[in-house]
Amino acid sequence: MNIDQAYSILKKYITQESLQKHCIAVSATMKHFAQLNHEDVERWQIVGLLHDIDYEKYPEEHCVKCVEILKSEGVEEDMIHSIQSHGYGLVQNEVEPKLFMEKILYTIDELTGLVIAAALMQPSKKLEDLTLKSLKKKWKSKSFAAKVDRELIAKGAEMAELELDYVLEQTLIALQDAHEELGL
Repeated sequence: MNIDQAYSILKKYITQESLQKHCIAVSATMKHFAQLNHEDVERWQIVGLLHDIDYEKYPEEHCVKCVEILKSEGVEEDMIHSIQSHGYGLVQNEVEPKLFMEKILYTIDELTGLVIAAALMQPSKKLEDLTLKSLKKKWKSKSFAAKVDRELIAKGAEMAELELDYVLEQTLIALQDAHEELGL
């Protein structure tokens, strides 16, 4: 499987532009972390791109229905496991993130939403104008992007053995690098 095939699968199962953009943001962040850690960049991108493949059509079966969908599309078993693991702790999902890639996905999934929401609060509404200092202030404000599970993000950073500030900074950099694709 290559990234172009993954994009085709994404567009086949996800029609909502906002969810597509979220998957692109997660993919860009996964790419960045793969580069930082000398990992298989395309593999990490694909996992990020397809991580919410079942969410639009089957939100109550998120991280469960993806197995059937991804198998039917010829996605490798280990990639399916990685995708499933980002929902660890959901009522129906006990697939624990074990690999470093899985821990990063688990950590940055919701974090990308917080970063983008913080960018949209900038007067320019551009990622390039968001600073780490501003992002950290938004992180501390529990009323900002209140649905973002900060405890889950912090737990993921700890599982990955990374400092939370480092994860925030690198996620911001990754999304700034992908600003054109995200339209921000």
